[in-house]
Amino acid sequence: MSDTITRPVTDAQASLVKPAPVAHIIKSDNEALEIAYQLAQSFKQARIKRDRERLLPFAEIESLSQLGLWAITVPKRFGGADVSSWTVAQIIALLSGADGAIGQIPQNHYYALEVLKNTGTEAQQQRIFAEVLQGARLGNALAEFKPKNAVDKTTKLTSTLGGYLINGEKFYCTGSLFAHRIPTLVKDDNEREFLAFVQRDAKGLTLIDDWQSFGQRTTGSGTVLFDQVFVDKDDVIALDTAYQNPTVCGPFAQLLHAAIETGIARGAFEETLVQVRQARPWIDSGVDKATDDPLTLLQIGRSAADVRAVEVLLKHAAQTIDAARPTPNEQNIAQASLAVAAVRALSTEVALKTSSQLIELAGSRGSQRDKGLDLYWRNARVHTLHDAARWKYYFIANYALNGVLPPRRGTL
Repeated sequence: MSDTITRPVTDAQASLVKPAPVAHIIKSDNEALEIAYQLAQSFKQARIKRDRERLLPFAEIESLSQLGLWAITVPKRFGGADVSSWTVAQIIALLSGADGAIGQIPQNHYYALEVLKNTGTEAQQQRIFAEVLQGARLGNALAEFKPKNAVDKTTKLTSTLGGYLINGEKFYCTGSLFAHRIPTLVKDDNEREFLAFVQRDAKGLTLIDDWQSFGQRTTGSGTVLFDQVFVDKDDVIALDTAYQNPTVCGPFAQLLHAAIETGIARGAFEETLVQVRQARPWIDSGVDKATDDPLTLLQIGRSAADVRAVEVLLKHAAQTIDAARPTPNEQNIAQASLAVAAVRALSTEVALKTSSQLIELAGSRGSQRDKGLDLYWRNARVHTLHDAARWKYYFIANYALNGVLPPRRGTL
């Protein structure tokens, strides 16, 4: 691996990751959306430079914390806004349309808070929610690179005086470079799964900035190593019961992945309009402006319909999750999962198609590196690898034909 790509987190970077003593507390869905919109506009400005030079967005992520967006899912009884799933999805989509990498970084934070809501004790919820309201961020150390099967996890949790020790290696740890705590998927000696909220500065924990993907390049999705890392017993919550029992954890996590792709698709479509207005018409079109080219109009019309369809499906899925949240059961969680599967499958296809078409309709000029139009496609292609769309269609069909409920699953 190149030394310019693989590097430990520097002291200067680590110094940027400190919980703010006071962060703004958002009070409503509308306020959250307004702040997200303003931040998304500002994040657009340097997205090409960040991607090209792989500049990690520490300042941008800090602004999300300081303005309260990381705390919007904290329940009202703990002082948060407890916004709807639809509001969270819209915010992720807004951020992703501006910069797909930034849009992905909060996803695991919101997911960890959802697990905490479902399986954490009152005391655990009180403590961690309070940290988040102050501006603390959660990363993740869920997936592993080395096992033959993606569902296999080898990172171990063993008992010790006052808590536990963690040993293992994680990869795809999106957001961990920006995090104050790193929720880590671990297994105990009985193969039960837990989520350990590990402090960033814990002894024996090493963050490595070795993410080398051609897209989503600034998500901080590298390696986290655990060498006898101590975690307090009060910072460990059950994860397996979040899926053994009907909860919204799985569909909520998947909804946010769909929102990332929906946002990228919308961003690519809006950029297509800009580029076509500047492009030359095709020589056989017989028109003077690309905006009058009938075949260009056909493609843009199809894209407009596709993107809007995904946005409608995203809203429907979010509302289905919120409807199931108060009294989750096997049936309404299955319906939420199926609704999310539909948007997840289509968002994959539309994000890829729309981002590719952007370059096509921009013409030869659109291939120039300074324009950075490939960023949308590269981000879409990398993010859509999280889940195969073909399996989403399989789950939908297996339920429609055979009445088989989809699996309860959040993220690998």
